[in-house]
Amino acid sequence: MIKKTIFLLSILASSAFAHSAIMNCFDNADETITCEGGFSDGSSANGVYFIIEQDGKEIYETKMNENSEVTFKKPKGEFTAILDAGEGHEVYIKSKDITQ
Repeated sequence: MIKKTIFLLSILASSAFAHSAIMNCFDNADETITCEGGFSDGSSANGVYFIIEQDGKEIYETKMNENSEVTFKKPKGEFTAILDAGEGHEVYIKSKDITQ
């Protein structure tokens, strides 16, 4: 019985962490970009770090709001939007891949 309980707990623990970070960004056509985040298991990204990098430097940092979104002023030139939910749970979107 103890072996079955331990086995069941290990399956539940591993499935609890079995989710991937997801993010989609779109150009609002008003010089702003909106990015929406979440997780493959349907979890919210509320409070998850969001970063904009340009030329290898962090130029903007905030957290996803209660709707798992962030809207920011579109930087001039190429940049990367990053959802950073911790090691193994990062999403990188290059500005060239963001469309209206």
